[in-house]
Amino acid sequence: MSGPNGDLGMPVEAGAEGEEDGFGEAEYAAINSMLDQINSCLDHLEEKNDHLHARLQELLESNRQTRLEFQQQLGEAPSDASP
Repeated sequence: MSGPNGDLGMPVEAGAEGEEDGFGEAEYAAINSMLDQINSCLDHLEEKNDHLHARLQELLESNRQTRLEFQQQLGEAPSDASP
């Protein structure tokens, strides 16, 4: 993986033989590997986000149901006290 400054730990030799843009196969392989790791991390975060979203939806529905039941109990309490 890269260092703290994002460097690949491999020198980039501009003007090397057969390398017009200064990057060789090793550099491209390292970049590709890093992109794969980033993609995996993003996939994992997306899964966690989906799980949290589903859980929050469940909690929201539970809260709504509890509030409705509480309001019904409050509405029924005065009528229960009547003879």
